[in-house]
Amino acid sequence: MAESYIVSGNPHWHSPVSTRRLMLDVIIALCPAVIVSFLYYGWGEILVMAESILFCVLLEWAITKFMLKKASTIGDLSAVVTGILLAMNLPCSIPWWIVLIGAVIAIGVAKMSFGGIGQNIFNPAITGRVFLLISFPAQMTTWPVPVGFISVPDGFTGATLLEQVKLLGAREADMLVNLQTLFANIGGSAGELSAIALLAGWLYLVIRKVIKPWITLTIFATVAGIAAIFHGINPELYTGALFNLAAGGLILGACFMATDYVTSPMTTWGGVVYGFGIGFIVMMIRYFGSYPEGMSFAILLMNMAVPLINRAFHQKKYGRK
Repeated sequence: MAESYIVSGNPHWHSPVSTRRLMLDVIIALCPAVIVSFLYYGWGEILVMAESILFCVLLEWAITKFMLKKASTIGDLSAVVTGILLAMNLPCSIPWWIVLIGAVIAIGVAKMSFGGIGQNIFNPAITGRVFLLISFPAQMTTWPVPVGFISVPDGFTGATLLEQVKLLGAREADMLVNLQTLFANIGGSAGELSAIALLAGWLYLVIRKVIKPWITLTIFATVAGIAAIFHGINPELYTGALFNLAAGGLILGACFMATDYVTSPMTTWGGVVYGFGIGFIVMMIRYFGSYPEGMSFAILLMNMAVPLINRAFHQKKYGRK
């Protein structure tokens, strides 16, 4: 009996890089920031992180097994990455049931309803975070004083740097950013804690060629440029470039969420346009919006623009110069 073969068109190229390997690199890159968050926020952050990962993994397993009737995909570790990123966008005092709702939105709505990894339009963790922010604004913006394994200065409040702008004014808020805040910007979620730890993880991903740096660098340049212009016009009203780069979830979003393979453009110049759009929207929300932070909204809005960006900036067809 003749054997049957499946013949596909060329080129035939096998890559040793798998989804699991890429997700494992992302987990390794996030470890410095996660460890710092555990040290400063203690058992509360550890519990939120464990809940988020567990809920995301169990939900993906249950959906693939009982609803989609497919083999489990939890082995690719993408659900673990979503769980970590979701937890890093939540207060360390958030109740478990809100974490569960966030996981349902992230995995059940933003990811699996589109067909799973590689087919989702929106970043799952960002989608979960935005849904919780709109649905539970009080719980999502209540930042307790850090009580972890490392002591913090007496009298320290749980307010984030961006919230300090409304409390103190732009000029005084600018003065809060120093070398110490780059290592441990205490106040806010785990993803706002340590700029140095997040940048170290991002550099690891760039060196490993998991991501390209252009999206992140474009976001940083756009935010710094807009901040420099407005700060130069009125430093009493608008915070400066260093403040806006270090404050909020900008670094986490620019390094680990905006660079997501599935929801970001395929070409370098498309990534530059995408990064510019994110940086511009972030600064407009920070300066003129009702929310102190706009990174999550900016990424989701630009996720919607990615199909148009991909059409405008085509990749070269194979074999064409």
